[in-house]
Amino acid sequence: METLTVQRVIAAPIADVFGWCATTTNYTRTPFVLKARLARPGRNAPYGVGAVRLHTWAIGWFRERIATYNPPYDFDYVVERSFPPARHELGRMTFTEVPGGTLVAWTTTFQVPLPLVGAALTRVVAKPVVAHVFGKILDAADTALTGASTNYR
Repeated sequence: METLTVQRVIAAPIADVFGWCATTTNYTRTPFVLKARLARPGRNAPYGVGAVRLHTWAIGWFRERIATYNPPYDFDYVVERSFPPARHELGRMTFTEVPGGTLVAWTTTFQVPLPLVGAALTRVVAKPVVAHVFGKILDAADTALTGASTNYR
């Protein structure tokens, strides 16, 4: 299993950043997320506990369920199904007020489940691709919430 964390400070209030990141349809503001929708609302909030989010990325399809939801500080999700198949142990976004805005930390632990080559494929190919897409989604959040255009690599 590989764990990766992508972090970004967004110069906006914590509640705004949390709300943008929890709303899966915002992810389509990048060219890497082709489709995103809320398939089932959560308890007490549309993207709250139990919510089911569906994402179609340029690299695959993911069905996620929100496991914990603590606005505006964090939420966890699990990937229930994906194509191509992947093992997934953790998806978490945390939000912390810092000087200049909100620090977002997006963490995931996953592996491509292929015998003999899965660990290497996860580390060498999948991890950098997922990190890039996460970064571009956070760039889109920054642009949407601050009007600033960022160019993180």
